[in-house]
Order: sequence, then C-alpha cells, then structure tokens
Amino acid sequence: MKCCANCFGDQGLQNEISFISSENGTCGYCYFENVALVAPEELLLKFEPLLDTYDFDATGSPLAYWLKKDWFLFLHPKMDDARSQMLLGDIFNDGEIVRKLLVPSDKYDPDRLGNWDDFRQELIHQNRFFPQSQVNLDELARLLPLLAINTADMPAAWYRARMQSEDTIFDADNMQAPPPHIASHGRANPAGIPYLYLGSEVVTSISEIRPHTGEIACVANFSIQDDLELIDLRHPRKTVSPFSGGGAENVGQMRFDLEFLERLGNELTRPVSRQATAFDYTPSQYLCEFIKKCGYDGVIFRSSVSDGINLALFYPEKATIGDIYQRRVDKVSVDVSAVT
Repeated sequence: MKCCANCFGDQGLQNEISFISSENGTCGYCYFENVALVAPEELLLKFEPLLDTYDFDATGSPLAYWLKKDWFLFLHPKMDDARSQMLLGDIFNDGEIVRKLLVPSDKYDPDRLGNWDDFRQELIHQNRFFPQSQVNLDELARLLPLLAINTADMPAAWYRARMQSEDTIFDADNMQAPPPHIASHGRANPAGIPYLYLGSEVVTSISEIRPHTGEIACVANFSIQDDLELIDLRHPRKTVSPFSGGGAENVGQMRFDLEFLERLGNELTRPVSRQATAFDYTPSQYLCEFIKKCGYDGVIFRSSVSDGINLALFYPEKATIGDIYQRRVDKVSVDVSAVT
C-alpha cells in the first residue's frame, strides 16, 4: 500500500514526495485519486529525526498524537488515529513502536527565544524602550525566513474599509494609509508611522473596524506588488515543516521555538477594544518593527472577527488602489462564552 502527500498535509513532504515518486494513482491511506505515490518506507529517513525528538515514557502519548499536536500532520479527515498509526508503522516498518507512549525530550531549551509573556508585560507597564526582559532577537531573525511567504501565494485582491459619517463617498486619497502627522497608533504601527491595513475579503476589512448595524462603509480595492516578502504569522505550525532538514537536534528545538512563534501570531490577532490605549498595542508594534528591520514588507495575520486574513503593509506605496464603493452593514453578529 502506498501513501501520498495529502496524508501528511505538509508542504516540505509534498515537495519530497513529488521528487521521489515514480507513479500516480489512488492513495491507500487517505484515498486521494491521481496523486503522486510512494512506498511508506521510502520516507523513513525523513521521519527518524522526528521520533528522536521524543522520549519513551509510560505517562506519554503515541507518536501520532504528538505529530498532530506539534506539527499539524495527519489533519486530513480520513487520517484518524488508527490510520495515522498504521501509516507510521509502515514508515518505520514497526507496528509496535507507534503504539508506545512518548513525551517531548527534555534536552532542548524551551526558553531559547525568551519569555514573550514577561517581555510584553514589561513593554506595556514597566520599560517601554529599554526592557530588562530579553527576547533572543538573533535567533528570532534566523527563524523568520521559515515564515516568509511571497506575494504569489497571497490573494490577488485586498480591501480597506472606512466608516462614513456623511453621504459622500471617500476619494482615493482618503482611502490610502493616513499621512504621518495624523497616523494614530494601530495594531502594527506606532503613532506617526503609517502602515496600510488590508483584509483579504470585503467583509474582513469592514469587520476589523468594528461597525454597527446600519452604518455605511466605504471600501477600496487594492493590489500589492508581485515581489513583496511577507511574514506569515497565521499558523506557524502549518507553515514550518519539520522535514526541512537539519537533523533531530534542530527539529527538537524547533518544536519549542514554534510555541514562541505562535505567541507572536496571537499577539497580532488578539482582540483589542475600541477604548484601547496606546500601550495596549506596544508588544505587537515592537514585533512588527523588528520584522520590518529584518527587511520584510509586511505581516500576514489571522482576523479575530472574521474568517479572512489581514495584511499590515509597512510600505503603503507598494499597494495600488482600485475601485471604491459603499457597503451597508446589515447585521453584526455577537458570540459569547463564559469568562474563565
């Protein structure tokens, strides 16, 4: 029985399987049709470093559990626990090893990049410009290329919305990023340094400005330059492949580093109230300024109020405005949960 890249859902493994495959057909595990196939044992050298990042422990969980949790592998609906373990057993040619229980190895440094929670609290409430808590910026800069994404992998159209207080539709100048002297603090930008905030959908761009039912939003289409380098902070565990090379030591350390990178993505997605003061944004502004310093053009992050995604573009001139039109907000939906 042969497997395909869809079984794993990992871009790094997708490229490897496409390279070594000599036939197309129907996958014996996830049942995708007309896909590149390989014998599971051909992937052994790729999976051995992953196994080495865990230790056998009777209090732990099976390997399939950890690969789903830590690396977002086997997320295809057909790849349930039983089928994932079957495929892993075929890769290792050992049905017993995948039934044994494991825990993450303690030989790696969980705080190599620093403690983001301590750092953000100090930035907000203690030391804005010279914090005593430290983030390992050299290591963070080394990891950023793993999260880099090219414009070609992004939507072709982006949108910016502004609420209208009068009937007259905004012109192009008023739908661009604000000029420096009136640019207020934002999720990614400090006051006085304008960034262009765009959403991947019209609804996303309107939702991000927290509208009320019955209000009129002015929406502008934007296209962005083809050669931009962006940092994608939506789902680091989906973006970073454990099969990118470097051996067990690098993979084991990356497992802990990913937890830190997820904190950064959550920082940008964190809901902020309309009454937020400038210092609420300080941690995410610090993060974006560092990404900008490293030579990138902007950051992609999840929306907390819609299913779309957001782009904070550090250089507004690298986007071109198109059509401008109005949309009425017909309904605002609210979900609630218990406070824990």
